[in-house]
Formats: sequence, structure tokens, C-alpha cells
Amino acid sequence: MEITVQTTVAAPIDHVWRAYTTPADIIQWNSASDDWHTTAASVDLRAGGAFSSRMETKDGSMGFDFAGTYTEVIEHQRIAYAFGDRKAQVTFTQGSDGVTVQVQFDSEPSHSIEQQQAGWQAILDNFKRHVEAKA
Repeated sequence: MEITVQTTVAAPIDHVWRAYTTPADIIQWNSASDDWHTTAASVDLRAGGAFSSRMETKDGSMGFDFAGTYTEVIEHQRIAYAFGDRKAQVTFTQGSDGVTVQVQFDSEPSHSIEQQQAGWQAILDNFKRHVEAKA
């Protein structure tokens, strides 16, 4: 099943794009709750390029790597990627009130749809706050 989350960021498209694709920025916003953080990120932003981020609890008790390969990159418009046997795409749409960022991703079986949607939405909400604070 495919899940969709989205937000609208009140910032220019180049700021939104850069914050979504720059490791130093990703480390700042990529967490679903205050007790988690991203300790490392890498981006090779091109079709066939790899990406990864290391997410850990702040107390160090748990962590995991989120990694995959970009399958399509259209600057300021779309990023598609594969991670494991799942796929996702991120679209960036300029509007009068900012840039709508929509993430569509394949669900996984170990967590409920609601948990997955809430987690990915929380990360996207952090992204919005991060970009707007810098704008």
C-alpha cells in the first residue's frame, strides 16, 4: 500500500530543495520525535546515486540506517528512490503560499499504516519548521 504525507513550506523553492538534499540540513530536521536524531547523512543526488542517514535515539539505545538509491532526480520538482524492496517519491510544487512537499512511499508490514503515516508526517513537519526558521 502507498502512503502519502505532505506539507507546505513558506520559503523559496531553492531553499526548500537545498534543505531536503543537503546532508548538513538533513541532520538538522530528520527525526520523528525529540528523543531521536540523525547522526550522519550522505547524498549523491543523481539517478543511480546512493543516499543514507543514520538515525539513533539520543540515549544511544537504538539506531538504524535508512539508505537507498535515487532512481530519478528532476531539480526543484521530483526525487524518486528505492530503499530495499520499497519505493518512494518526493514532489515539490511551487504555489502562491509556498512549496508543497509531498512524499509518497510504500508501506511496510511491521508497523501499522497509521504509525508509518504519523512518523513520516512528523519528519516532514520537522522539515517545514527547519526550512521556515532559516528563511
